[in-house]
Amino acid sequence: MQSVTNLIELTINGRLVRVAQGTSIAAAILMAREATRVSPSGEARAPFCGMGICMECRATVNGVAQQVTCQRLCEAGMEVTTA
Repeated sequence: MQSVTNLIELTINGRLVRVAQGTSIAAAILMAREATRVSPSGEARAPFCGMGICMECRATVNGVAQQVTCQRLCEAGMEVTTA
C-alpha cells in the first residue's frame, strides 16, 4: 500500500481535517463524519449522487453558501461549514 504524503489541511465546522490532495470537499466532509446539511424535518443529510445533480452535498465554502461540494476539490486552508 502506498503511503499518502501529499496531505492538505482544511477546516470543517471549526475542526482541522487532513486529507489527501485531490479529495473532493464532499469526501472530506464524510471522512470528518459530518452531515452536509439538515433537512427541513431535522434529518442529517449527506452527499447522494456525487455528480452535482441532487444538491445534497451543499455547504458553505470560504464564506460562499450553497457550494456543490462533490464537484470541488479541497484546498489547503479552506474553511467549510455545513448545516
